[in-house]
Amino acid sequence: MNKVTNILLAGVGGQGILLASEIISEVMLMAGLDVKKNEVHGMSQRGGSVVSHVRYGEKVYSSIIPEGEVDILFSFEMLETCRYLPLMRPSGKVIVNDWKIAPPSVALGQQAYPENIVANMRQQFADTTLVNGLVLALEAGNAKTVNTVLLGALSNVLEFDRDLWLTALRKMIPERLLAVNLKAFDLGCQTK
Repeated sequence: MNKVTNILLAGVGGQGILLASEIISEVMLMAGLDVKKNEVHGMSQRGGSVVSHVRYGEKVYSSIIPEGEVDILFSFEMLETCRYLPLMRPSGKVIVNDWKIAPPSVALGQQAYPENIVANMRQQFADTTLVNGLVLALEAGNAKTVNTVLLGALSNVLEFDRDLWLTALRKMIPERLLAVNLKAFDLGCQTK
């Protein structure tokens, strides 16, 4: 039987979601798996939704994750996480960054940002990991490494050798930013 694992990345433009999906895909390719990736950018340049589907297995036929088959929701922003929970398998895992970006309706005072997001997620999906990405990225030395912190947290739930992750990071991250990103990845790996 061909088991395909489905990871849905969600967040807003500028959070490094597309680079993260490239790194995840590279890890899977180096592991000898078939990988398909698909991205939806929306108004990403203006802080709009960005979604990336990553599917891997022995043989993957489509890059789009069917509704109800997301194994891991890997989210960079709290409200974007809520938007995609209905696409999850009942046994799915959620890895979410502890970050709130107010959409225009909230910024304009027309609506309130929802409360108790993490508690509600955990009611639906017991396997929910909250990552304080910005704090760890700042500890690593650069606020822009939040996506790499989150990749470290993701690596904890995927059964791939650490060396594959480090090789993918070295391949995809510019040399001048590599040391801080490797530190951010290590800090993310410590997240449980």
